[in-house]
Order: sequence, then structure tokens, then C-alpha cells
Amino acid sequence: MLGHRSSYIHAKPTIVVLDAKNTASKINCSLLKVEDGLDDEACELVNGIELSIGEDVDAYLFKAVKNNNGTGILLLSDVFGFEDSSTRDFAYRVACNGYNVLVPDLFRGDPWAKHRPKAMFEEWITKQEPERVANDIAMSTNWMVNEFVAAGISKKLGLIGFCFGGGKVIEVLARDQGAYFGVGVSFYGTRIDPSLASNVKAPVLFISGDNYPLCPVSLLENVGKSICRGSRVVVFEGRGHGFAHRPESPEEDADAEQAFIMTRNWLHDGLVATKS
Repeated sequence: MLGHRSSYIHAKPTIVVLDAKNTASKINCSLLKVEDGLDDEACELVNGIELSIGEDVDAYLFKAVKNNNGTGILLLSDVFGFEDSSTRDFAYRVACNGYNVLVPDLFRGDPWAKHRPKAMFEEWITKQEPERVANDIAMSTNWMVNEFVAAGISKKLGLIGFCFGGGKVIEVLARDQGAYFGVGVSFYGTRIDPSLASNVKAPVLFISGDNYPLCPVSLLENVGKSICRGSRVVVFEGRGHGFAHRPESPEEDADAEQAFIMTRNWLHDGLVATKS
């Protein structure tokens, strides 16, 4: 069984680099024994509910029916939006493990589409005003707080983001200051502002590849200099954008499964285990 290279830096996140031959059993994941017996039938017991948050934000809530642990997770999509099948599949899998996962529409019905010319992307992204997106995320957070935290069901919320949403994870946690979110997971976050890292009070699991220029490893290392203690950076060698939630090869499938197990463990250890 092959090992992986890792470095441990005092007061900084653990930085783990995985090559394509690593297996999940070599990762120090405390939840493996908890979830190994997950029955596929349990995944059929997830309610999907369409919601309107406020007057303008649509969302979708995946709510575990079997073994619901009462914990709320806010999931921020990539540019393809909250209706994208890959994003919903990932949210569904998280819900299968007992969570209540809210996926809001960050783009007000106008997500990026694969058929659009790439030359139009910058024009499209500039229309997604940061203040408006931040307000929509704040409304979604407040909805989750009222639904789960204020009711005494969930002690803290979890936050997951992919790509565009992965970059927003740092902004949201910096603004939250540890009030409602207990942990975060950022998948290959784009447009991350490292100056916000020192304001993040919840540990963050960063998952990325070393072949994605919009989320360079050097940036994650820079963020790691001032991010909350207990955070972790995991870099998959040879992987680029989207491998964890939209894998395109058997090799990426294997890495995506590792990434999901890490995420599942991170959520459990940071949110569920702390409730007991």
C-alpha cells in the first residue's frame, strides 16, 4: 500500500499532497468506520424540496429522512448553478449521510452554460455583483439558522463550496466570524482573497489539484499562513478543475471518492461529533 507525502507546520494547516496511486485507506479519516456500513437504500430516503428564500432567491433543500443528524449544510455551487446535476448529486450524497443540505441559486436564474462562448465569460461574471451574491448567501444562511440553529437542532452549520462557491467560502466564513458556521470545505476555490483568511474563525478543509491555475497551490499555502488553526490543505497531483464533483475518468472517480470521504469525515468531526 503506497503512502502519501505530508508536511506539518505549527499553527498552519496540514498540507497533504496525494499522488494518483494513493488510496483512501491511507488517509487518517476517523469516520470511515462510521460510514462503511451505509446502506444504498438509505440514499433513497432523502426529501428534495424547492424553496424560495425571500422574494428573489430560489433554492433546493436535500433533507435526510433516515438517520437525520439535524445538522444544516449550506452548499455554494460553481458557475453552472444550483440546478446542475453534478452539484445536486454531491449535495444528495452529503444528505444521504444524515445532513440537511441547502443549495441556493447564486445567479438568479442565469448560471453559466457550457454552450456559451468562453469569450463571454468575463462579461457574464461581472454581472454577478459581489454585493448581491453576498446578500443572497446571507439570506440563505439566515434561513438555515432559523430552520436549524435557532431551533436548537444544529449547534453549528457547515459550509461547502465548489470553484466560484469555493472562493466564496472564505468570504462567508470571514464575515461570519465563527457565529454560525463550525467548519468549511472549499473545493478548488477561485478568486480567493487571502487577506480575508485571518478573519476566518472556523477550520477549513481545502481540496484542490495541482493542475488548476485558478486555484494555485501557492495561493492556498499563502492562505494557510493566517487561516484558522486546524485547517487542512489537500492537493491531488495531476488533477485540475472539477475532479471532485464532476470526474471525467476512472482515475478521477477514485480521487473524487477520496475527496468525498475526506469531506464526510470533516463534517462529522467538526459538526456531529461535537454535539455529543
